[in-house]
Amino acid sequence: MKSSFFTIIILSILFGVNPSLFAQHSQPSSIQPNKITDKIKFDGILNDSIWLSSQHISNFTQRDLDFGKPVTERTEVAVVYNSHTLYIGVWCYQKDVSKIIANSMNTDFDYRTDDNFQIMISPFDDNRSGYLFVTNPNGARADIQIFSGENGNRDWNGVWDVKTTITDEGWFAEIEIPFSTLQFKKGTVLNWALNFERDIVSKNEQSLWQGWSRDYTIYAVVNAGQLTGITDISYAQKFEFKPYGLTGWQYNAAEANDFTAKFGADLNVNLSPTLKLNLTTLTDFAQVETDRIPVNLTRFNIFFPEKRQFFLEGFDLYNFYLGDRNNVFHSRTIGIENGKQIDIIAGARVFGKIGKNNIGFLNIQEDKIDTIPTTNNTVLRYKRDIGKQSYIGGIFTNVANSEHSNQVIGLDASFRTSKFLKDKNLIIDGKITTSLKNFAIQDNALTYRVSIDYPNDLIDTFVALGSMQKNFNPELGFIRRTNYNSYTWFIRFTPRWFSSLGVKRMSFKPWGVSVYQTKSTGELESLSNETRPIGAVFKSGERFEFNLIQNFDRLDNAFEVTNTISIPTGKYWMHKYEFQFETYQSRKIWIALLYNFGDFYTGKIKTFESELGINFNKHINLNTSYNYNQVDLPEGSFTTHEVATFINYSFTTRLNFSLFGQYNSLDEIMIYNIRLHWIPQIGSDLYFVYNIGYNEPLKQIDFLKPNTMSAVAKLTYRITF
Repeated sequence: MKSSFFTIIILSILFGVNPSLFAQHSQPSSIQPNKITDKIKFDGILNDSIWLSSQHISNFTQRDLDFGKPVTERTEVAVVYNSHTLYIGVWCYQKDVSKIIANSMNTDFDYRTDDNFQIMISPFDDNRSGYLFVTNPNGARADIQIFSGENGNRDWNGVWDVKTTITDEGWFAEIEIPFSTLQFKKGTVLNWALNFERDIVSKNEQSLWQGWSRDYTIYAVVNAGQLTGITDISYAQKFEFKPYGLTGWQYNAAEANDFTAKFGADLNVNLSPTLKLNLTTLTDFAQVETDRIPVNLTRFNIFFPEKRQFFLEGFDLYNFYLGDRNNVFHSRTIGIENGKQIDIIAGARVFGKIGKNNIGFLNIQEDKIDTIPTTNNTVLRYKRDIGKQSYIGGIFTNVANSEHSNQVIGLDASFRTSKFLKDKNLIIDGKITTSLKNFAIQDNALTYRVSIDYPNDLIDTFVALGSMQKNFNPELGFIRRTNYNSYTWFIRFTPRWFSSLGVKRMSFKPWGVSVYQTKSTGELESLSNETRPIGAVFKSGERFEFNLIQNFDRLDNAFEVTNTISIPTGKYWMHKYEFQFETYQSRKIWIALLYNFGDFYTGKIKTFESELGINFNKHINLNTSYNYNQVDLPEGSFTTHEVATFINYSFTTRLNFSLFGQYNSLDEIMIYNIRLHWIPQIGSDLYFVYNIGYNEPLKQIDFLKPNTMSAVAKLTYRITF
């Protein structure tokens, strides 16, 4: 394995190095913004004298399609500020404005399918962390917290605003970002990392101001330009108070109706310019979107992502991923028990940076539920920046109530560089953890993992070795399996061949293998491998794949794949063929198709997955998917159907109506989630949410008599002082 890994690196040198890749900066690579005292007319029309007299930068370079060439449409940016706010003016000229694509107006829109402009700001001076602000020609907003220079938290919501206009010359944006939205070090003169990206989706074109290598994205803070000479700005009001009021009604066919009225609040306190204290009491998450519950034909539990805003800010400061789909801390374990919401009495979080120290502390007190007494949950995560991009760190978690307690202690380290072989990414990670019971060390409760990742454009390869003993039990985490040794290695090869035939890049995957060995016996437990002999992404945005899939699974216990059919114990080798095809999602109508067929334990399976998107106009978008499985086994045959539909209607960028409906024939559930979301001012929210649920076979559903219903109105208001 080691010799093959180095062979891959040599191939990368031979095929992937282009001298122009070393020059990822063009001049000017810094902006010194003008400080203003006059008030800007915030309307998206960039005709104020301050915009006309400010420095305009226009040296954008393509990442795709024509690497290294100038942006095809004139693009300019200017930056000014006053003591409270950063203003950014954007000129996205376009020769043929009929080609502008802007399908969305809603907050947190999928900006990859629209013409958009992206602003990356990193005020931390750490080459790792930052913020990404994105808008489109309609003035829709999306924002992301960047961490590690390669990943981001898309569920973070900052307080900022944008106004846009479209003329016969192109589209233009005026963006205001209050300094209170950002965490940054105090100083007499501030210099921040800054980068911009313009995407023109009708041309499948991406252009960046700086750092346009295909081996990185705009998340790579280390490759950004500079915003220099910021002086005499106020950090923020020290306190942000967000009280909420909620009233609602809940119906369950098996229980009495429940009417509720609740009040609670969050208080954010800026302990320092880069460290925040978040206090919460009587927290409620009634406005959160309903989980999609997929058909599950595996023997493993479904992982549901966190959607609750309280837990999402600063997500990376708490993360301790163990690999193999396991995590020491998964915040969904707090406030939820067996699908029921547990009231949170009070909680506190401290998160942010002090110098090179990254801190994430959480303490939540849950109310009692059923036979479970009130429980306290604690997480302490620490990382120390080392060098330009690396770190060392650790984690401690504790779950405690009057009946028992559970702890986890872990250490980790990561070496990261974007200068391997002059301009390539390389990441080497290692971590070790153990769990305790009532603060007593347990036998066979250790886990560790080491990995090497080479995530680059031409060759992307990853190797990992992991191990988890059978008694490892992180009660605040998510564990998919335990008692294993794991070996993982995948490699993807994406050369830019056949460009003259309209191909953007080919996609080959010689192998993507994961092996699990039962640790206590040394016996092979499961194996999965995916080989992609051919695949391609086209300049037009379409893509296809053909995959060969091999699986092995050893069942020591039978598992119920349906209520009436069980897979018997045994050792099973399974082989499948898979075809995927997807059209460009920026089109008015797009589709994605997957067909998979082959072995399924004692029999055969055919899987068909489809997705249809219709962008009617900037106000209304529809997305629906249908998944079908036909399973034929000696124990019995069955089919499953899964339908999910999402309809979104945006009246404005601040008033949005959505309907999400899902049907799962295996679990016999049908759920509808209807939401109206109004943002009276950025940072404040009014929600009306209505849920309807059925849990019986489709033929027996009486649509006039749901099994569950609930209606909630919730107002959250932001006050700063």
